[in-house]
Amino acid sequence: MRATGHESASLSAQFGDSAKPQSARDLLQWSSQNWGLRVGEEAVCCPHSSTAPRGTHISSPRSLKHEYELYVEREIEDYKDSISRSVLLKIGDEAVALLRSSDQIGLTELLVCDEVDRIIAKRLRLPTFATWKRRRLKALEQYRRPEYWGIDPDAALVRALADSPEGHVLVAGASGEGPAMYLAARGAAVTAVEPAEDAVERVVRAAAAAGLGERVRGYCADLGDWAPDVALHAVVCAPSAFAGLDAHDRARVIAVLQSATVDGGVHLVETIAAGTEARDSAPGMLEELRSRYRGWAISIEHSAARGETFMARKQAVA
Repeated sequence: MRATGHESASLSAQFGDSAKPQSARDLLQWSSQNWGLRVGEEAVCCPHSSTAPRGTHISSPRSLKHEYELYVEREIEDYKDSISRSVLLKIGDEAVALLRSSDQIGLTELLVCDEVDRIIAKRLRLPTFATWKRRRLKALEQYRRPEYWGIDPDAALVRALADSPEGHVLVAGASGEGPAMYLAARGAAVTAVEPAEDAVERVVRAAAAAGLGERVRGYCADLGDWAPDVALHAVVCAPSAFAGLDAHDRARVIAVLQSATVDGGVHLVETIAAGTEARDSAPGMLEELRSRYRGWAISIEHSAARGETFMARKQAVA
């Protein structure tokens, strides 16, 4: 059944006097314009910005079915972004024609947009859930291997957290996205804190590409200007995390991180990066760390790939 003048009038009433779609093309234009406005409003608070709310939530693991639905939605939206507006409107005309030929009584924004998505999904030849699931499980198995992210299987990071993969973990000063990605793939909720915006973007983009975006968030901030908003199960710091901080500020930062760490939680501080010659300062740094972590179970871990790492595990208070 073809849309009548009364149906067009009801659409105008539904969408408001400021925008009155008189045709299928007008309807899709209205839809895309208003969708864009809504997205713009929601995107004001960037999730990986240092200005984001401290209470930004890291979602719990989603089902593979839900993850597949997000994958399909993302592929469709990426396709829309890659084509011109005129091409998108032609797809809208095709969607409206299909709806009318199926005796659709009334055209609404939701119906047209859903039909547009179905047309695009068919054009992209997206895999079925069963095919996607098989590929996804294989990829996740690879992501859980430290070697995949360039991490030594015998590294202190791997050994210290082998028995407690879940929980919140802070990663600060890492030279790459490897530690954050490995921990997220293992089930941890990861917060990456870096002063360089490009470093944070790199981690966030890597997480999104691996389908781990819900487990990783980032802040563009110096560790001295940042404070945790959740209980931490582990803290992983590279030497650069404390760069620019004097002894007083380092003591303050360590105290803040210690108080936010649950009993049994572990702190890993890389004191000598692999391949460096700056070993003269290591004894002084180790001595400082030992004094700051009195009452914690302390050990010094050595790895050819990661250098020297100070490890401290928080003891339960009797």
